[in-house]
Amino acid sequence: MTALMTTPELRARLDAALAGDAELAVLDVREAGQYAAGHLFFATHVPYSRLEIEIGGFVPRKTVPIVIYDADNGVSEKAATALGAMGYTDVAVLEGGAPAWAAAGHTLYEGVNLPSKTFGELVEHVLDTPRLSADDLADMQEKGGDFIILDGRTPEEYARFNIPGGISCPNAELPLRFDDLVPNRETTVVINCAGRTRSIIGAQTLINFGVVNKVIALENGTQGWSLTDRALETDAKRFPPSSVMAPALARARERSARVADAYDLSFIDLAQLAAWQADTARTLFLFDVRSADEFRAARLPNSRSAPGGQLVQATDRWVGVRGARIVVYDDTEVRAVSTAHWLKQMGWEVHVLRGGIANGDLESGPPQSPQASNLAQMTAEEVQSEMANGTAIVVDMRSSQAFHGGHIPGAVWAIRPTLDQVAVDAGARVVLVTDDPAAAALVAGDLQARGVTSVSHLQGGMASWTDADGDVAASGDGPENSDRIDFAAFTAQRHGGNKDHMRQYLAWEIGLVDQLDDQERGVFNVVGV
Repeated sequence: MTALMTTPELRARLDAALAGDAELAVLDVREAGQYAAGHLFFATHVPYSRLEIEIGGFVPRKTVPIVIYDADNGVSEKAATALGAMGYTDVAVLEGGAPAWAAAGHTLYEGVNLPSKTFGELVEHVLDTPRLSADDLADMQEKGGDFIILDGRTPEEYARFNIPGGISCPNAELPLRFDDLVPNRETTVVINCAGRTRSIIGAQTLINFGVVNKVIALENGTQGWSLTDRALETDAKRFPPSSVMAPALARARERSARVADAYDLSFIDLAQLAAWQADTARTLFLFDVRSADEFRAARLPNSRSAPGGQLVQATDRWVGVRGARIVVYDDTEVRAVSTAHWLKQMGWEVHVLRGGIANGDLESGPPQSPQASNLAQMTAEEVQSEMANGTAIVVDMRSSQAFHGGHIPGAVWAIRPTLDQVAVDAGARVVLVTDDPAAAALVAGDLQARGVTSVSHLQGGMASWTDADGDVAASGDGPENSDRIDFAAFTAQRHGGNKDHMRQYLAWEIGLVDQLDDQERGVFNVVGV
């Protein structure tokens, strides 16, 4: 029988974990749309549709206490059973799920990356990070002068759209590459992202590192720019050089050492790392905070790629265990120190690996990906023949958004938590349509547990169907919006030109701090230099 935990018990367990006295993983196993509509502040999103695929990254130690919650609809119990089958030994279900948490008077938060987004707002509030509006920046551009715009998002985000004239420099790279990019001490530096968090954190990073230049965050980022009816630039290719000049590196290391001292950061060596990796009583996350390309080229074994700016921006997408140890490393310590000094203020136990990759045994190549599905494959032509004979049931597992955009006529939309709603006889031949073979394998296992022995995967996914000139149905027979539990409608079109969604998103970010209770606020400790 699945163990149950009440809301008061979970509050008490969270208090202990946030104080560093215990470890705890709180997992929201609902799908993306349900999660974004309202979830616990300290929850990690691990949807049931991908639970066994993702859980190892979020909760690597199988004796960690885990509390699962859903919409009080039975999905938690299925998830608990799946985790038990994987060897997790301490799994409980929040009695009544998210509705019970809200009924007890606690806030269910909209959106994603709540701790990181809230922290960014707190940083601006506590440290009064300098900022300027889109109108102010446009005025600077019109008048000319000595200023530079640095985009603190990922290179991929920057390449899609950016503030005209901006240069890509992800946040964790800013203190490392600053003197190469900004050689003049009189140059004004403007940091932007798409909204607020990385603009604030990027600007405050440089301020904390003690650069003498005037540094300003662009208020509301690219969305604020678009709201003033100004066009964004697309397909820009202004990236910093891959290497850092020796004088710039020396200055970056000097600043990094001062930050490490000011924030009393912890440093460990490889021997201590090895001891912690062998410690079965504590959870350890080892993160390479360099770029993804550098990680692929050479990295420490058993580490994960988490570029520093993104790790601060979305910590809950890498770390699922409160009370765990985090070790960060790079090649110069600058990016690791930058990342660590923020994570410490966010309430994490974080350590910097002294020397980074310099003294370790390294591995290279693409990181391990989820195990490929061994499902039988059917070509589009074979599926067409089976459907014409009435012998196949086609289950489309793609996102509901993709299904609405066009699907195989007669296909039903279902993902793992809604699979029970699909009538499938044990003797039926089921064909799964998805571009995610690992998730398809989970669904196939669930179907086989129901006695369905013939489950196949459409080879090449929906693209192969259209390539074979198969008919495509429009969205009219797709799931109702109320049934699209995977669709995060929350400001979904803010990057697609929908100004109402932009305004809604920015108001949401700004309002996060006011929703915090004492437990949620108490985890953060924003400190200036």
